[in-house]
Amino acid sequence: MCLALLVGLPAPASGQQVGLGLERIAAGLDSPVYVIGVPGDPDTLLIVEQRGVIRRVFRGRLRGAAFLDIRNKVLSGGEQGLLSLAFSPRWPGDRTFFVNYTGTDGSTVVERYKAKRNLKRARKRSGRTVLTVAQPFENHNGGQLQFGPDGYLYIGMGDGGGGGDRANAGQDLGTLLGKLLRVNVSALPFTVPESNPTLPGVGQTAIWALGLRNPWRFSFDRTTGDLFIADVGQAAVEEVDFEAAGSAGGANYGWRIREGSSAFDSSLPAATTPLIDPIHEYTHATGQSITGGYVYRGSALPEIDGHYFFADFISRRIWSFTVRNGRARDVTEWTAMLTTESGGSLAVSSFGEDSEGELYLCNYFAGEVYRLVRAAE
Repeated sequence: MCLALLVGLPAPASGQQVGLGLERIAAGLDSPVYVIGVPGDPDTLLIVEQRGVIRRVFRGRLRGAAFLDIRNKVLSGGEQGLLSLAFSPRWPGDRTFFVNYTGTDGSTVVERYKAKRNLKRARKRSGRTVLTVAQPFENHNGGQLQFGPDGYLYIGMGDGGGGGDRANAGQDLGTLLGKLLRVNVSALPFTVPESNPTLPGVGQTAIWALGLRNPWRFSFDRTTGDLFIADVGQAAVEEVDFEAAGSAGGANYGWRIREGSSAFDSSLPAATTPLIDPIHEYTHATGQSITGGYVYRGSALPEIDGHYFFADFISRRIWSFTVRNGRARDVTEWTAMLTTESGGSLAVSSFGEDSEGELYLCNYFAGEVYRLVRAAE
């Protein structure tokens, strides 16, 4: 696959010019790394702070009391910390949600919690372990949780860090590192779905996909069910991987045999499964740390319906593209339009979507969360 040239501001796929802007929803946050709308509640957002606190925004106001505070459990700093949350598909009926964080020993921990009956705060003592994975280094923790359209919990795992994946975790089917996991959490700790792929030499495990370096945000298109995975590069290439809805799983996205669609380590044995090219990639001349986002499916901006938004944390650029016939099209850069209230650029640590499909962006260093809106005329 050829590297895309990310220049200019082409029109969205609809052929209509649209001006986008940002509306600040919250400020004064401590290193926000994720934002999510509460299902069925268009008035409420939850914001994840890396230190181990989840804050609640109700009708545009940041509430003082934390929704959940587990700082005593969380090792925070660098790429470690409380990294995401996902609501049970049965919320609010079962009042349960799941979090992914770095434990005090450096391991990745996935836990289930239960909210109080009023849904305004979590029961801190309700935490139950779903999964713990030892991490050999401090970086490349992945950290994303998402429930798929199939009702199973997907967990993004980095390769364990240290640079260059020296243990070849991305291709090693004997470890959960460097993988996208898919588990059934209807009973804890978890079970492996019978429809998970059968992989060479290991059979059915929690592994849904492999060959990932550090999947910093993945998401499902809420309309089509397609899966997008943004994988942070090593030396040269950032990439977005794609899996069409209805896939049987088992995709191998190449790391560390390849970085993006380019060879990285030719000394490794041939892959046991075919390697899948990214749907989109860019070089480190453009950016050096991709942040994956979501496909816009809200109602406020119909001109960009179907656009997958993503950003680069280092270069502070923001783009979108659409997908047609399994290929990225209509690559659009929005950086010049999407600036803070003071006119500065955003260090986007994460995107998020609310219950209505509107998109949000976490501005990490400034401690802010913004909503994507139509530009003021």
